[in-house]
Amino acid sequence: MTLRLGHIAFLNVLPLTYALAHGAAEGLSVLRASPAQLNGTLEAKGLDVSGISSITYARHADELLMLPDVCIASDGDVRSVLLVSRVPAEEIGTRRVLLSDKSASSHALLKIILRRAYNAAPSYEVRALTPDDPVPAGAAASLFIGDDALELYHRPPADCRIYDLAREWKRLTGQRMVFGIWAAVRSFAAEHPAELAAVHTRIKDAFRTWPAVRDAAIGAALLGGRFTRAELTAYLGSAVVWQLDEASLRGLRLFYRYAAEDGLIPAAPQIAFARV
Repeated sequence: MTLRLGHIAFLNVLPLTYALAHGAAEGLSVLRASPAQLNGTLEAKGLDVSGISSITYARHADELLMLPDVCIASDGDVRSVLLVSRVPAEEIGTRRVLLSDKSASSHALLKIILRRAYNAAPSYEVRALTPDDPVPAGAAASLFIGDDALELYHRPPADCRIYDLAREWKRLTGQRMVFGIWAAVRSFAAEHPAELAAVHTRIKDAFRTWPAVRDAAIGAALLGGRFTRAELTAYLGSAVVWQLDEASLRGLRLFYRYAAEDGLIPAAPQIAFARV
């Protein structure tokens, strides 16, 4: 059998992108897409293992197992999950807020933050967004994630305020924010434990060996001309955390608790890890 792996098409997983391009994809069928696209494909069992939005695990915990050791998190400013607003957050109130159609966890995170920190209950709309027109007419603010958000972080619109949601979460809770995790379909994990263990090792090793390949990987990513070496080095050196350790798990469990309390998921799940 050929394991079907979903891979997030953002720079925040550049260590794994680089590893897959240099041997780690051998024998795998890899789908590279946005978190929202991968969420749906894994839910439909069109993938066996995938990077997904952390909130998706909470919504489908009875069908998925979380892979240990690895995640996409931040312990403060993340730079790539941003609310771009024409008004101060305190003035958003019930105004219209647009949500990137590439995201899922960040939708829940923004709703938690606006409700709990800014007493806001906006009218939300999910749609495609571009950095060229970050807050279209009629909206008060827009949520961006991934490379588009990172571009706006470094080149913010002159007439807008930028709120880093990982920083807002840290201020609200004192915890890390876990945006993404890797998960396996439970039936696949039961039927193919050796294959699951092997792909988990490839994913974990990609982040473990990152310091040795960082310069080469960032150099390859610079070919698109969107970011400078200094911008990517800082982003991938301190802004993104890839360890699903106890500190990350504390933040993740609190995120699930708040999401449940705010009616964004039915209940906070018990996290079940794959045996790898």
